[in-house]
Amino acid sequence: MPEGTIQVLLVGAKGLESTDFLTNNDPYVLLACRTQEQKSSVASGQGSEPEWNETFVFTISEGTSELVLKIMDRDTLTDDDYLGKASIPLEPLFIEGNLPATAYSVVKDEEYRGEIRVGLSFTPEDRTSRALDAEEEGYGGWKESAYTD
Repeated sequence: MPEGTIQVLLVGAKGLESTDFLTNNDPYVLLACRTQEQKSSVASGQGSEPEWNETFVFTISEGTSELVLKIMDRDTLTDDDYLGKASIPLEPLFIEGNLPATAYSVVKDEEYRGEIRVGLSFTPEDRTSRALDAEEEGYGGWKESAYTD
């Protein structure tokens, strides 16, 4: 797997389960990529069709294969409700470099619970500049010394 950065554009969701009795959901998203986790803003009162239009950046290292989006509903007096999750495989992104906003299924208890729209772009780490830095550090070694017998 390549190394670099992934930019995630969290667009919005639709068809999410309503968990609040008298009010609309206040959904937010926990985005996780291996050990890195970020949180979107809360789409207060936007119910089952929230829009975020927020961008997140993750640093990708060897072995990263998916981005997991966990959709939650913020509640004031009780624990936040889990609405479902979407797992996005990153292999197509590594091949294409850029994926336009696409709808991914939100699943809870192995059942479809709506969809979430996400755009992705991948910027590979420039390994050639790192190799050049190493060469520059080596300048002035024994070959360039003025020592003579």
